[in-house]
Amino acid sequence: MNPVDAVAGDGAAEEVGATAAADAVVLRGVSKHFNTGRKGTVHALDDVDLTIRRGEFVSLIGPSGCGKSTLLRLIANLIEPTAGEVVVNGKPARQARRDQDYGMAFQQAGLFDWRTVARNVELPLEMKGWDKARRRERSAEMLRMVKLDDFGRHMPWQLSGGMQQRVAIARALASHPPLLLMDEPFGALDEMTREHMQAELLSICASQGTTVVFVTHSIPEAVYLSDRVVVMSARPGRITEIVPIGLGAGRDDATRDRPEFFAGVTAVREALRGVEGMAAMGGVDDR
Repeated sequence: MNPVDAVAGDGAAEEVGATAAADAVVLRGVSKHFNTGRKGTVHALDDVDLTIRRGEFVSLIGPSGCGKSTLLRLIANLIEPTAGEVVVNGKPARQARRDQDYGMAFQQAGLFDWRTVARNVELPLEMKGWDKARRRERSAEMLRMVKLDDFGRHMPWQLSGGMQQRVAIARALASHPPLLLMDEPFGALDEMTREHMQAELLSICASQGTTVVFVTHSIPEAVYLSDRVVVMSARPGRITEIVPIGLGAGRDDATRDRPEFFAGVTAVREALRGVEGMAAMGGVDDR
C-alpha cells in the first residue's frame, strides 16, 4: 500500500471510530414484520434510519400502533429486525443486551412484591454478580438520588404509584447503564406527579450522563424532556420528521412558560398533523 494511502486510511478509520464512540444507538434500514397467521403479515416498521448520540434525550412520538414500542424493543434486542441493523454502544444489539448495556423502565413499575424496595433496586446488581455489601451501598445511593432513602425497607405495595416509578427508575439506573430505554413510564400518573417525575428524570440522567430513548403519547412531555423529538407515521412506522428542541439544560417548572417550549410543542403538533394528513390521503400504508 502506498504510504500516503496508509496514512489516509488510518485517519479515516480513526474518524469512523470517533464517530461510533459518540453514538449510543444507530439504526440502519430497520424494518420489522410480524406474521399473525390467518391475518397475514403486519408491517410494523419500514426502513428506519436513526442515530442517537451519547448523552442525548430522544423521544419517540406518533399515532397509536406506529411502532414506537417495537422500535424500543429492537434497540433492547428483545426482538430481532426483519431487515436492517441495530447497533448499541458500538456493538450489535444482541451483544449489548448480553453485556447489560442498558436499563429499561415501563408504564408499569414492574416491581417484585416479595422483595423490599431496596432489594428491588439491587436486582440488576445481583444479576451482574455484585457482592452483598456493594449491592446494598449502591441501592442506598440510588434511593437517595430518587429521594426515597427512608423507604428501602418498605414493600412496593406500601408506596404510591409515583414512588414505585421512582424505584423502577432507580433500579434501571443502578448498574450505571449508559443507555436508558423508557416506554411511557409516567403514563398512569396524575399530572402533578408526572411533571415532578419528569424533572426528577432529567436531573438523574444529567448527573450520570445517561442516554435516554423515551416513548410517549404526550407532546408537552416529549418537548419538555427531549433534545430531539422523533415523529413517526402510522403503520408501517417510518420517521417522518425529527424536531430539535432548544430548551437547553436546567429545565424546571418555569420552562413550560417559555416561548421556546410553546414553539417546540407547536412544531411537534404540526409534524403530527402532517402524519395524519398523509394517512388520510393514502400516503401512508396503514395495513
